[in-house]
Amino acid sequence: MKQVLKIVQKLKPQAMHAAANSYSPYSGFQVGAAVCGREGTVYGGCNVENASLGITQCAERCAISTAISCGEKRGTLAELLIYTPGSKAHAPCGACRQVMHELMAEDSVVVSCCDTDDVMAWTRSEYLPDAFTPESLLDEMNPAKSS
Repeated sequence: MKQVLKIVQKLKPQAMHAAANSYSPYSGFQVGAAVCGREGTVYGGCNVENASLGITQCAERCAISTAISCGEKRGTLAELLIYTPGSKAHAPCGACRQVMHELMAEDSVVVSCCDTDDVMAWTRSEYLPDAFTPESLLDEMNPAKSS
């Protein structure tokens, strides 16, 4: 729990700032995220909705995409915090879990918080057990290698 509280202290201000920039006219559900890179650089992201709701970008994926576009590499992102204004912390969606699993470090931690003491936290294996990985795809493309 001590590690989780440190992550909240470190990343919540950036995630709150990002949430304030959320473009969420359809759901009214503002979300901000902050992810920490290998050198301690913090990258923020917010949800950006679209009238074609299927192409809405979640805050978690926005923050991770920002980190990657700034030069972070797969496996270098150690901590991600999700912030939602209000009294309840919320879990990431399935698409975000897949992206987090592929791009974050094996020992990464994901934390969700809000305006109260409600906090949720997961390790990589907890937020997406039995994940479909790039290695799974490569095994399917090269059956001789998987034997």
